Amino acid sequence: MSFAKKTLFIVLDGLGDRPIQYFGGLTPLEVARTPNISALVEKGACGLLDVIGVGVRPGSDTGHISLLGYDPHAQYTGRGPLEAVGLGVHLADGELAFRANFATVNSQGVVVDRRAGRIDSAKPMEAALNSINVEGVKCHFKAGAQHRGVLVFRPQKGMLLSDKISNVDSNAQGVKISLCRPLDKSPEAAFTADAVNQYLSKASKLLLKHPLNKTRVKNKLMPATGIIVRGAGVAPHFEQFKEKFGLRAAAVSHTGVYTGVAGLMGFDILPLKNATGRGDTDLDEKARVAAGALSKYDFVFLHIKGTDVFGHDGDYVGKRNFIERIDTAFSKFSGLNDTLVVITADHSTPCEMKNHSADAVPLLMAGPGVRKDAIRKFGERDCGRGGLGRLKGADLMPEILNIMARTPMYGS
Repeated sequence: MSFAKKTLFIVLDGLGDRPIQYFGGLTPLEVARTPNISALVEKGACGLLDVIGVGVRPGSDTGHISLLGYDPHAQYTGRGPLEAVGLGVHLADGELAFRANFATVNSQGVVVDRRAGRIDSAKPMEAALNSINVEGVKCHFKAGAQHRGVLVFRPQKGMLLSDKISNVDSNAQGVKISLCRPLDKSPEAAFTADAVNQYLSKASKLLLKHPLNKTRVKNKLMPATGIIVRGAGVAPHFEQFKEKFGLRAAAVSHTGVYTGVAGLMGFDILPLKNATGRGDTDLDEKARVAAGALSKYDFVFLHIKGTDVFGHDGDYVGKRNFIERIDTAFSKFSGLNDTLVVITADHSTPCEMKNHSADAVPLLMAGPGVRKDAIRKFGERDCGRGGLGRLKGADLMPEILNIMARTPMYGS
């Protein structure tokens, strides 16, 4: 067969890295033992991908919008609404959603840990946070995986909200929580910023007294004593993936923002029982569900979060070991003879930075219709010598459609 009938699109979140002295100057991906991915490399082609553009440091949200064939510059409205949809929260017109983190904040208002020690679950604190009243706004909080959550403001009494406000989450530790400030002179922005500050102040007082935090302190764990928010936005509107590309699509994802992006694009979200969004997630289940979905769908998006978690934690050994676990689970993809397998990342998360970088990410495309190259190992520098060259995120879906023989002719 000279073209692929299906596509398995795999995003290993934050996969890209930089040389690590401990590994003799190799990256976690380069040093990892990955025989199953190497088998795909042997029948495919590799390259590098600038997810949004050269020198642009992608967020997880904008990175996925770009990877899936949409323009983040035109369609991104903020992280909050994507997280909200991913957690099953409906957003009506005029409502505003924020991505929220449970954080450890000391008595001076300094953020000690942006993720409250990667708390297992903050669900028990959800009810307390939903008891908060702010004049002119109905507040709805929903806890997500670990430290993550969503805050939604629903305007009341004819009030109007604005997304022209600053982030409270400064993406840094050891600094004081910022006040939310209006970014323009509109009364809506001033009202919204004040409502955010009121809510977060009341939330901190409730969280300090919450039984879960008392238990965490007793057990010498970081308490979730504050909420920090970012990415305020209204619900975006995407052309549906099937209408845009002619492909029936499904997503195998657990964490809110990725499920939200896919859901807004019209993907069917496939259920998972044992996904955690951490390094202990059930990779076998994810691989099994993704492989099985190819019998029904043309395009299956598989997202794996753990690589990014280890990058943010600076744990290069954990990142290498997790990549090796991923490779073991990918043995389930060895018999996909009519399927294009794409493996890439939404951004790099170098362990020494503990944050996203603008470094190009590795890219592999393997399956029928792919011109094989001479690369034999999936790694950042090997991919830089691959036959795919260096692409931008906007090039990826057109290349996939070409390999699937679904690209219309330009001209005659």
